[in-house]
Amino acid sequence: MAKKQAFTDDDNALLEELGIETEIKKAVAHTPKEERIISGFEEIQKFIEDNGRLPEHGEDKDIFERLYAVRLDQIRKQEESLTLLKNIDSQNLLDGSYEAAVDVPDDIDDDELLAQLGVDIESDNSITTLTHVKPRAEIRAAEEIANRTPCEDFEKFKPVFQAVQKELDMGVRISRIIRKDAGFLKTDIKQREFFILGGQTLYIAEVGETIKAPNGQTDARLRVIYSNGTESDILLRSLQRAIYKDEASRHITNPTAGPLFSDKDSEGDLESGTIYVLRSLSDHPTVIENRDIVHKIGVTGGDVEKRITNAKNDPTFLMAGVEIIATYKLANISRTKLEKIIHKFFNAAKLDIEIIDRFGKPVTAREWFLVPVFVIDEMVEKIRDGSISEYYYDPKSASLKKMAGLN
Repeated sequence: MAKKQAFTDDDNALLEELGIETEIKKAVAHTPKEERIISGFEEIQKFIEDNGRLPEHGEDKDIFERLYAVRLDQIRKQEESLTLLKNIDSQNLLDGSYEAAVDVPDDIDDDELLAQLGVDIESDNSITTLTHVKPRAEIRAAEEIANRTPCEDFEKFKPVFQAVQKELDMGVRISRIIRKDAGFLKTDIKQREFFILGGQTLYIAEVGETIKAPNGQTDARLRVIYSNGTESDILLRSLQRAIYKDEASRHITNPTAGPLFSDKDSEGDLESGTIYVLRSLSDHPTVIENRDIVHKIGVTGGDVEKRITNAKNDPTFLMAGVEIIATYKLANISRTKLEKIIHKFFNAAKLDIEIIDRFGKPVTAREWFLVPVFVIDEMVEKIRDGSISEYYYDPKSASLKKMAGLN
């Protein structure tokens, strides 16, 4: 086999004159830890590209933004990370010298605007001879996520975002990755739908009238509310493109309880348990005063009658007898998840009561709520038809109320 002949100095000089690199670049191998650091830093860079600012701390910020803010703080403190990332830090994030995009006055002239944007102008100052101008595709992509303005009535939407986050935590809703080839269509972007884009949750508050685009396809102007308190009137197709381009974009599903309850067993049904509502026979002053609305709401996989057999000796039942007020049979449902949903739904009406157990120790009773039976019935109906996420319990009026922004 013939040996590979090394280039001489004259050869290298000639190749350099021709613009050919002569130095062989070795592939850099990173450890799994380094790969994670790089990947995490790139997510921060993408957030900044999408939002035109650094991620910030604060309870009012989206959970992803707060995560990025903490991550960036940690990276800046670690010498290992600074060394690893310095060659990809195109935004000057590591040394803190990042500068956000400049707000441009409406009355600025073309030359001054181009100068601020760093666009070179040829000597004849002709607008047609610009160099280093971004392609139209890049400009359009930027427009799709820009033009957001403060949402002046965000207070009425804030509870909606909070409720959705709770339902994600409880598993009532799930978020699914969006892929263009998986059949996600513009028709999937509908009013009252939730998505995650650029690390922020967005809510389709309004869908305008259908319009016809120049290419003959239909489109519509949307009112989109973002979890950071901003909004935009982006076009439906523009939002669809932005969702496709963000590999981390997700669709938040609607809560669908399915056939949770039935009066009759259907063939193939797997009975999962029973929701029970109990009234206490305790002589505790608080219970006596509110007996008609003090109820224990729970879920059991066994027989309710057996569950309450030893009630008078069980702190869970206030060390007193109980009577069964209502039961609702379940089919094909997670008892644990449903019980959590119910208890969180009525959390504002939780009964704060302490009793003494049979050993003389004080015990705080749980799962007891100041809720009328007719309200519990209504709550069950909302779970059955899948609309429970649109309501909350108002203890002052003892009624279910629809969340603002969903009317």
